[in-house]
Amino acid sequence: MADPLTYPKTKSTTVNRYNTRATYDVKAIHSIVNESSVLHVSFAPDGEDPFPAILPMIGTMGSYDYPSAGIDEPLDCYLHGYVSSRIMRLATSSPQGLPVSIAASKVDGLVLALTPNANSYNYRSAILHGYASIVETTEEKLWAMELITNSVVPDRWRNSRVPPDNAEMQSTKILKVKVTAASGKTREGGPHDEAKDTTREEVTSKTWVGVVPVMEKFCDPIPAAQNKVDELPNYIADYVAEANAKAEAYALNAARLP
Repeated sequence: MADPLTYPKTKSTTVNRYNTRATYDVKAIHSIVNESSVLHVSFAPDGEDPFPAILPMIGTMGSYDYPSAGIDEPLDCYLHGYVSSRIMRLATSSPQGLPVSIAASKVDGLVLALTPNANSYNYRSAILHGYASIVETTEEKLWAMELITNSVVPDRWRNSRVPPDNAEMQSTKILKVKVTAASGKTREGGPHDEAKDTTREEVTSKTWVGVVPVMEKFCDPIPAAQNKVDELPNYIADYVAEANAKAEAYALNAARLP
């Protein structure tokens, strides 16, 4: 069996603090990105603005050239945005692609320790570095729009009014980020208290320690006032149930509860 693919370590993606929690595994990093509802994308602003720009965006990993590629294979990050947004304008004017950093994070538990300094989260996080360019061809743009739509709710694309009309195609831009380096970081388990506190009866007898599991939960879907479909489609109901079960199982397992 071949070794799993990993991203190269670079100065900016190498994890130094708590480096035992680090991962450069392609599959692990892509999974964190795909399971995050919002990706935060940062880039250098234009003009004399001294502050880095950062945008919350919807995106997912995929490969137009190799659509059947698995999550453990090389993939690009596709991001959905409005035609006149600053990041789209900058990407259009960057022949080599606009340098961007993409952050994704999931919180899986509140870790409560004996001292405030030892409190923590159980979490999963990932950082991608790469070059963003505008998807130019209609074929790849439609493919990416479907990919991103189905990353929100699987099978939503074909259960909607598609394809987008001309106005929608003109107002929407898709960024494709060629990822050059990435890293992930994960914490699981309970509190890590220092021996000087765990042996103090006056502290341990009054301070509750443990993990409060955290999960992103979808509630029962609520039909809009203009909805004319009597029953909730199975593809939505199934996704809500499966996603909730998966999130709960992960949070409980990360807490390592019996």
